[in-house]
Amino acid sequence: MELTSRQLTIVELVKKHAPITGEQIAESLGISRPTIRSDLSVLVMLGYIDAKPKVGYFLGKVMTSDGQLNERLRQLKVKDVMNRPVVIQENATVNDAVIALFMENTGFLTVTDESGVLSGMVSLKDLLKVTLGNPSAATIPISMVMTRSTRIVTVSPDESALDAAKKMLDHQVGGMPVVETVNGDRNRYEVVGRITKTNMTNILVELTSGYMAE
Repeated sequence: MELTSRQLTIVELVKKHAPITGEQIAESLGISRPTIRSDLSVLVMLGYIDAKPKVGYFLGKVMTSDGQLNERLRQLKVKDVMNRPVVIQENATVNDAVIALFMENTGFLTVTDESGVLSGMVSLKDLLKVTLGNPSAATIPISMVMTRSTRIVTVSPDESALDAAKKMLDHQVGGMPVVETVNGDRNRYEVVGRITKTNMTNILVELTSGYMAE
């Protein structure tokens, strides 16, 4: 929810003069107390400010350092931080996949069919399992090794970076393909990017450094 200019001014007043009463806020704005009653209620509900009886208003959780970082992560979209996808087709071999992993310095590859629709994903762990002690592994089709699309955790470009991080933690994965539906078909996905734990670490470092510098 986007705050109005008056609500933003109220937050700044609370930030500078907390604890401050509703009457003092109204006086600073040059309006009556009843006029800002709804603004104060909205700001308290959203966590920007809080109130103590007989004391006044002070900053809420959203305005603390942890709250601001959380809010910034919510506002940041996956499409703002994702990397380009590293894709191979189903007819590629395990050897092709190993080369692609090391050339691209990534932990997983997204697998697509001939039309570019997501069909699976293969990780370094998957390749290690099939190659160790198997001299003929190099020629095995990647479609025989990959994790099928129905079992893959994905994320959309418009989801928040925070939600993406939670998905990775909940499913214990190091990265996810970023996908969009093909013509609205929820069973067919086009791969548009990838997001990894490294992305999330970089985001936290950048946001934390930016906050400390303010």
